[in-house]
Amino acid sequence: MQVEIKMDSAYTEPKVILMTASMTEEVQRILKKLSEDVPQIISGSRDEKIEVLHQEDLIRIYADAGKIFAVTEKGQYVLRLRLYELEERLGDRQFVRISNSEIINLRKVDHFDLSFTGTICVSLSNGTTTYASRRYVSRIKKILGI
Repeated sequence: MQVEIKMDSAYTEPKVILMTASMTEEVQRILKKLSEDVPQIISGSRDEKIEVLHQEDLIRIYADAGKIFAVTEKGQYVLRLRLYELEERLGDRQFVRISNSEIINLRKVDHFDLSFTGTICVSLSNGTTTYASRRYVSRIKKILGI
């Protein structure tokens, strides 16, 4: 994808023109990002208190027993959003979905172990080990450039 920015004082507000040969998944994703007005704040509850969670502090977000949990260095929080809603709010360059029930922060990964057949073992900075499901392995490999 090529990106071109032109600055002209004649424009009072930004104008985006997207030129493409066909409507691809990438173009649809860009249009969605440009048109959405979803707040990027994520809040979680712990000990009957609600706290604002900063994206850079999140280690992993996962579903268990019908609830969504976010893990940070401070502890574990219960979230009210669904995983697909969180996936939309989180930066797609920093966070990746590794299974139907889990999203991880790539900046909090210690290492990936590819020795398991068909899956990837992920070791996180807090000592947690989790696994990417087969369905998401190719997406993860693409992000890692392998």
